[in-house]
Amino acid sequence: MFKKKPNIKPLAPLRSSDRRKVADQIIANFSIATPSEESGDKVENGHDTTTIGIGAIRNSLLPENSQSARFTTTAGKDLKQVSGTVYVGAHPGEEQRVLWIKLEDRLIPTVYTLWRNPRIVPLLHTPDIVLQKVRGGADLMTPGLARGPPFPSGAVKDSVVAVASLEKPTVPMVVGTCQMDVASLQEVRGAKGHAIRGDHWHGDEIWMWSSGGRVGGQAPDDLPAWDSGDDRSALANKLDGAAIEDSDDEHGQGGVPVHQEPVEDPKLVARNDFVEGEDGKPYEEIGVDQKEFSTKEIDDIFWNAFLYGLHHFRSTNKSDSHHGLKFPVNQSAVISNLVLPFLPITTPAQAASLNIKKTSWKNAKKFIKALEKSKLVKSKDRDGGECVLLDIDFEDPAVTGFVPYRLPKKDATGAESGGGEGGKAGTAGISPSDDSVGQKLSKVELYKPKESLAAIFSAASASHHVLYLPAELRPIVNAYIESEKLLSDTNKRLVNLNPVLANAVFDGSSALDREVLAKGSVPRDALIDRILKSCALYWVILRNDATRDQVKANAGHAPKVHITLETRSGNKTVTKLSGVETFYIQPQALAEELQKSCASSTSVNQLAGSSPKKPVMEVMVQGPQKDAVIKALEKRGVSRQWVEVTDKTKGKKK
Repeated sequence: MFKKKPNIKPLAPLRSSDRRKVADQIIANFSIATPSEESGDKVENGHDTTTIGIGAIRNSLLPENSQSARFTTTAGKDLKQVSGTVYVGAHPGEEQRVLWIKLEDRLIPTVYTLWRNPRIVPLLHTPDIVLQKVRGGADLMTPGLARGPPFPSGAVKDSVVAVASLEKPTVPMVVGTCQMDVASLQEVRGAKGHAIRGDHWHGDEIWMWSSGGRVGGQAPDDLPAWDSGDDRSALANKLDGAAIEDSDDEHGQGGVPVHQEPVEDPKLVARNDFVEGEDGKPYEEIGVDQKEFSTKEIDDIFWNAFLYGLHHFRSTNKSDSHHGLKFPVNQSAVISNLVLPFLPITTPAQAASLNIKKTSWKNAKKFIKALEKSKLVKSKDRDGGECVLLDIDFEDPAVTGFVPYRLPKKDATGAESGGGEGGKAGTAGISPSDDSVGQKLSKVELYKPKESLAAIFSAASASHHVLYLPAELRPIVNAYIESEKLLSDTNKRLVNLNPVLANAVFDGSSALDREVLAKGSVPRDALIDRILKSCALYWVILRNDATRDQVKANAGHAPKVHITLETRSGNKTVTKLSGVETFYIQPQALAEELQKSCASSTSVNQLAGSSPKKPVMEVMVQGPQKDAVIKALEKRGVSRQWVEVTDKTKGKKK
């Protein structure tokens, strides 16, 4: 369907309520396991209650800050026009990708969603040579089905399924729709008919789409969570042949037969990814069908996760007296930075079991009070009932003697308000792909002489077509003065005007010009300043060791980063930020950091009025977050002088 590039309209932000509706529709349509009790997205004291459960599942399926857009394309042999909606989002540390496609009332996941959310659709298999044809737009014919029968029970007619190759049986590469009841097939050898219609695949234009203009994401080598646990040796022996129908088949035979010897798939070995530099006993993976944790077990897991968080910050920020934390720390930040990244969650089933509401404390505030009772922390209640941490005892024996356990990467789940990445949490949740943190920037102003000044530069054997620094212009002007012998005999600081200077520099349009022309001389410094003003101004932003010859100069004054504080919905303040692309900053990565450091929701949208060909993105953060935004910019080399702040809540410009 997306072999040709679809026409996607500008993206629009997806409201939180709409995002939850879409996520809940996905959960219902695909029968995804959810917590037994309702957790919702509750808001307490102006902050999102940090929970794992249905919120984590929603966030894994459709992350916060997701956007949507209408699209049109053509499909089928008759090139029938098709329209629908794409849902675009970015998981922590990743760039925006199309995650879901909506056609009429059907929601279809992309391969990016399936790589992060295993087993939400039935997975079928076919030989790699057949899969290559399917990824070219052909339908998968019934004889091309491998590793069955039996086939997954959910692969019924009109259901959404994924297709993987026998060579990489745990990595979905095609998403399609069943054209028949595949689950009821008793034999595929010699059978006829279309089994799967490919709707989207790795390599099509939807896979290629990116907000940053980059190519599509690389497919993983192995996704053990997609392993169905079937006896693959027995199933592989049933494979005798396969066939597909290619839309370009000249003979109209309904497919190209593919024959191969029975293949025994390699045995998959479960993979664990751990926190770098930390060894310990592996944490046992919890299966979907295993018994839920008891309340005491959940309490112990949350407690150990907090100790793990303290151990991590203590070992990675040894030189800092507070080990990378800035006090006071609000209760949302405690959970999102010190607990969630260190919970052993690998599946939605585990996310459903490990829920703060299923602990004996029931919420973050009571959890912090329990920590204070054990003398691990000091806390204080603020107005409105919010609890904040004032101090942490990093030298407590429970912290210094903590033995870390192995943590899998959070590939399949994450917290609604931002989780962590395998325990590698930073002090502000910096994305590992954000290479702008720590960069050194310098702003350089350059001057290009106008045509009227050509005689001055020619006399000094210099080109007037080159961009110059102010310090480079001074010796050129001095060389011209000396070559024309324009220095005053009585005062070496004065330069006598000749016809070239009088016409090219002082045109008599102002009172100062007329005064200089009447005197017939001008101070040398004033002459150089006037020549600078006569030149066209250009600018470049140099990053790290780059030179101005390596960066294209832009005409005019150097832009600034704009921060705007506005009041919305009566009394809610938001902070808007735009213009960061000029300073080599990725808006999406910056939004992810601000979401965690400010414990607020963020969104990234195209700035109103910016060119669609070269869009400028606007980051919006809930709340008055000017100081946090400036701090994040300074970490990326942006000087405070390059930032312009407008406070519309007070009606004045700062």
